Amino acid sequence: MGWIWTGMIMLSVVIGVITGRGDAVAAAAMEGAQAAIELALSMGGMLCLWSGVMEVMARSGLSGKLARVMAPLLKKLFRSARRDEEICAGVAANVSANLLGLGNAATPLGLKAIGCMAKECPGWASDDMCMLVVCNAASLQLIPTTVAAVRLAAGCRTPFDILPAVWITSSLALVTGIGMCWVLGRFWRDEL
Repeated sequence: MGWIWTGMIMLSVVIGVITGRGDAVAAAAMEGAQAAIELALSMGGMLCLWSGVMEVMARSGLSGKLARVMAPLLKKLFRSARRDEEICAGVAANVSANLLGLGNAATPLGLKAIGCMAKECPGWASDDMCMLVVCNAASLQLIPTTVAAVRLAAGCRTPFDILPAVWITSSLALVTGIGMCWVLGRFWRDEL
């Protein structure tokens, strides 16, 4: 991948010099670098804020209460969560982070839950592991903080005006993903 990016940059510079637009290429590179730093800082700030909120929730016991509220649904979706409370807590933490739109914070929580699930089936992905990956990728987001941070960094005055669209699309994606996991899980089990 590094070779592809290096090749693209070198090709841009060479074509810029050949066409007499080397100054424009250099200015665009500097402008792009500045925009990338601004975006990274704004997203980093938003990620720190909500990761702190998740930590406060964990220390105050609120995440545990949230896990207990979600447990009946999670235990229906994930068979291994019925047997192991650590798996249920990990999946609940992952879902909570995704509900807040914190994909970056949800990933380590999901990996922890997957690690607990992997103890039961070393060397292959169980249906529950596949379901968690799908639920993490097609997460239901109540507060899309990462997208809002990107929109805010791009100069949007109302970064959360996308909420209805996010709620509808993330709900449809999650329902479709869970349905496909269920159908394909039964199909492959029958084939084996």
